[in-house]
Amino acid sequence: MSGSGARAAAYEVASGVMPTDTTEDVRARGADASAQVAVLPVGSFEQHGAFLPLATDTLVACAVAREIAAAYPVHLLPPVTISCSHEHAAWPGTVSISAVTLHAVITDIAASLRRSGVGALVVVNGHGGNYVLGNVVQEASARGERMALFPAGEDWEDARQQAGVVTSLLTDMHAGEIETSILLHAHPEFVRPGNESADFTADDRRHLLTVGMSAYTESGVIGRPSLGSAEKGKELLASLTESFAPYFALLTAATGQE
Repeated sequence: MSGSGARAAAYEVASGVMPTDTTEDVRARGADASAQVAVLPVGSFEQHGAFLPLATDTLVACAVAREIAAAYPVHLLPPVTISCSHEHAAWPGTVSISAVTLHAVITDIAASLRRSGVGALVVVNGHGGNYVLGNVVQEASARGERMALFPAGEDWEDARQQAGVVTSLLTDMHAGEIETSILLHAHPEFVRPGNESADFTADDRRHLLTVGMSAYTESGVIGRPSLGSAEKGKELLASLTESFAPYFALLTAATGQE
């Protein structure tokens, strides 16, 4: 306790984020698969307004990856929890690594997987600012390696429509209807009061990379979190799980496994 008498908020830790496989579980799953695929959630640790946790993007990526692992024979990896959140640096708690570092981490993970016989990697990205992940996948594919980035914008749009999300993907930029809905479904215990009155839109963000988020929002929110619901979150995840099927088929095609 500080001299002022203020008390630190108690920490809460999300359960169900880390996979609990043993090495024998991985061995057995691999023995039954014609081609092995690993799924790596990549999130961030950045502000999401006053009502969603700093780990929101990681929790979203993990929720998507868990649903994929429940529906397809893939190896679920633990998440990368800190990434490229430099545009959020004006808010306390945000932590970033460089794009070069994130590139190296994903490349090293893929190389390690290949050495152990897992020939394909799907990067499930939960943070829009991780632009470098697209380059990682492009470069890996050019080298003849099997890698994919999921979900694509089209997958999110399909999910938005299936779930009845009102906000467009342009408007729903950060801590909005989609992220609030997924957390209300997957981790409602971490959604604090306030999303009902936090709506804020800023569709013209052409200078975001130059001036950062703080030039567009005081609260850190850009979107309409008041419209979020657990039901929408459930449907969003269901749609994304369905959208993953062609990715899995592409990565496990017979000609692709070394």
